[in-house]
Amino acid sequence: METKEKELQGLQKTMSLPDFWKKNQDEVSRVNQEASILKDEVDGWNKFYHEAEDNRILAQMAYDENDESSLKEIQNDVIALEENIKKLEFQSLLSGPDDKSNAIVSINAGAGGTEAQDWVEMLFRMYLRWCESRNLETAVIDYLAGEEAGVKSLTFTVNGPYAYGYLKSEHGIHRMVRISPFDASGRRHTSFASVSVIPEVNTDIDIKIEEKDLRIDTFRASGPGGQHVNKTSSAIRITHLPTNIVVQSQNERSQHRNKDTAMKVLKARLYDLEKGKQDQKKQEVHQNQKEIAWGSQIRSYVFNPYRLVKDHRTNEEVGNLERVMDGDINMFIDAYLRMNIQKRTAKA
Repeated sequence: METKEKELQGLQKTMSLPDFWKKNQDEVSRVNQEASILKDEVDGWNKFYHEAEDNRILAQMAYDENDESSLKEIQNDVIALEENIKKLEFQSLLSGPDDKSNAIVSINAGAGGTEAQDWVEMLFRMYLRWCESRNLETAVIDYLAGEEAGVKSLTFTVNGPYAYGYLKSEHGIHRMVRISPFDASGRRHTSFASVSVIPEVNTDIDIKIEEKDLRIDTFRASGPGGQHVNKTSSAIRITHLPTNIVVQSQNERSQHRNKDTAMKVLKARLYDLEKGKQDQKKQEVHQNQKEIAWGSQIRSYVFNPYRLVKDHRTNEEVGNLERVMDGDINMFIDAYLRMNIQKRTAKA
């Protein structure tokens, strides 16, 4: 906690400088958000520390006076305090350099045809519900509908404290097994979708992009909004020629704003690619994700013949499939973060 207090003091000192508010608005917002997150953490730990001390003193007094009624009250307070500390402890698992960042999430249909495209839409709904439960803001920036049903691919942003830190656990192949509503014979199908999660790049990270390395195309938006879809050619597709990375944005109503959004996503992906070169584990994850099919899944969602969700990395299992599909994925996130902490501790 001492380290976090020093971090907070450093940010507050930066924010008190006369020229701070003249900086780029994105940079100001980032520092503000980071300082707010740290202040909540420090205040939370200090508050719980003092509550624990108060309960310890009161418990000793009640014990000395043989006051069973007061001891029971203190016990209830301690149980509630333990729950609050667990929540803060969970947040303390997020210590990576990008964990506080906003997230950019892409979901793509893999093997399974229309069934896989329906699976993309189901996963998207699951993540939206989870984001709502944590008061995180979401915005769809690219959307390609399926030919018969569902969604072929989509990209959306998640803005809020630790969005990337939480959602990085979802990066990988997600497998669904069910009796397909699109199969007249009522056969069981296995479908796959890939989920890619990258951190939104902070404005103080220098990602050099040359204009000559870009191909920019415009097209008409084709999102899910019906009357909200812009009928003019305001959507933007940017191809980064050296890496062949393609990004799109069609959520905004002007070419200029769509270009800004697409460039933000491109910078994030180039940053993630560069980090991947330096991080062998992350590089292997991306290589494994090239084939969205059998054998590479991180999690399976079985609707039939039984109902079960299992994470193959942590062996975390949940039988309440409906709860998971309604956005309750915290148990998987928690298990993944704790697994990573254990791995780092074992290597230390």
